[in-house]
Amino acid sequence: MKRVSLSRQRGVTMVVVLLLMTVMLLGGLALARITESSILVSGNVAVKEASVQASEVGLNTAQAALIALANENANSGTWYSATMLPVDANGIPAIDWSTTPTVDVGRFTVTYAVDRMCTVAALVNSDRECLVKINKDDKNTPANYGHDAGDNYLVRSRQFRVTVRVTETGGGKGTQTWMQTLASRS
Repeated sequence: MKRVSLSRQRGVTMVVVLLLMTVMLLGGLALARITESSILVSGNVAVKEASVQASEVGLNTAQAALIALANENANSGTWYSATMLPVDANGIPAIDWSTTPTVDVGRFTVTYAVDRMCTVAALVNSDRECLVKINKDDKNTPANYGHDAGDNYLVRSRQFRVTVRVTETGGGKGTQTWMQTLASRS
């Protein structure tokens, strides 16, 4: 029988151990990278949620300004347009957002603009020139717009598009969140 020296076997063991250590090191690095990515994703989601909550302040501020508006047939400052504004491919009004009113909410700057969903400023027929919302009301409402087949009064209200831009300013990446809603003055 042939004898195998122990010194040769120790060298093979060392190579196998080094290969296993390398595989374990690469697995640990991959796990660390996955953990880092999930932390970044959860941070981005948290910032997005906070910006959506900040946009509520802009929506409420714009609604209060709209209700207090003295004359809806004329433009008011840089925040209100009596007619529909042209929009870009994303549906965002094409205006200079640096001139619209701002509200600071934590690390976010909130700006807003409102445009009446009408094609003309001086209205002749609101139903044809504007986007209107028709609500059924009870029979005690004055007959200002007519009846439906069930003899319910129909109340029409002109619609306004409220657009809010939220920009992260406090040490973030400067991300923007846009929110839009339709509102009425009543």
